[in-house]
Amino acid sequence: MGVAELADLTGASEMTIRRDLEVLAGQGVLERYRGGARSLLLRGEEPPFALREREGLDVKRRIAAEAAGLLADGESVVLDSGTTCLEVARALEPRRLTVMPLSLHAVNALSGAPRLTLLVPGGRPRPGELALTGPLTEASLAALRFDTAVIGCCGLTAAHGLTAYDLDDAAVKRAAIASARRVIAVTEADKLSRTALAVVAPATALHTVVTDESAPEEETDALAAAGVTVRTV
Repeated sequence: MGVAELADLTGASEMTIRRDLEVLAGQGVLERYRGGARSLLLRGEEPPFALREREGLDVKRRIAAEAAGLLADGESVVLDSGTTCLEVARALEPRRLTVMPLSLHAVNALSGAPRLTLLVPGGRPRPGELALTGPLTEASLAALRFDTAVIGCCGLTAAHGLTAYDLDDAAVKRAAIASARRVIAVTEADKLSRTALAVVAPATALHTVVTDESAPEEETDALAAAGVTVRTV
C-alpha cells in the first residue's frame, strides 16, 4: 500500500506515515519499498513482541491488576510469557509470593522484588519474545506443583479452547496448566473468538478468564456456560 493512500485512509500526514512505517520496518513487521510498504506477517502469524508490548498498555495493566488481586499472599504462581503476563509480573513486584516466570522479560522485571521468591526455569529463550521453551522448561514445570497458573493466550473460544501460534509455546502452556491447582487466563478482548494454530487446552481447563469490558458478550456467555468465571475490567 502506498504512503499517499495510507495518509488518505488515516488522515495523518505523509511525513507521519513515513516515520511510522520506518519504525514498523525496524521491528520486522513490514518491508519498505519506494512510496509504500508491504506486510511481512503471514495470515495468523503473531506480531513481534516489541510491537505488541506497546499496544493497549492501559487495558493490559487493568487486566494485570485484576489478575494480581486474585492471588493471595504466600501463593506459588507459574506465570506465562507474553506482553499481558509481563504486566502481571510488574503488578506482582511488591507482593509476597513464590513466582516462576516463563519469560526472561518477566524474570528481569521481578529480579529485584524484595518480598518475592523467584524461581527461574531452564529452557531455550525464543528470540525477541524471550519465552522459555523446550524440554528443560517442561521438566522444570513437571517437577513442581503451583497454587495458580496465570496463562496468556493468542486465541480463546468456548468451542476451540485456548490456542497459541507457536507449537513449542503451546507445549509449555500445557505443562504449566498441568502443574497448577487453579488456572487464570489473561487476555485482551480481541483475542476472544480468535483461534490460533496450536491447541493448548479446552476452555473447561480454565477456572477464570480476566479480559476487558469490550469482550464480545456471546463469547463471554459461552465461556460462562462452560463453567469458566469471566471477569471484565
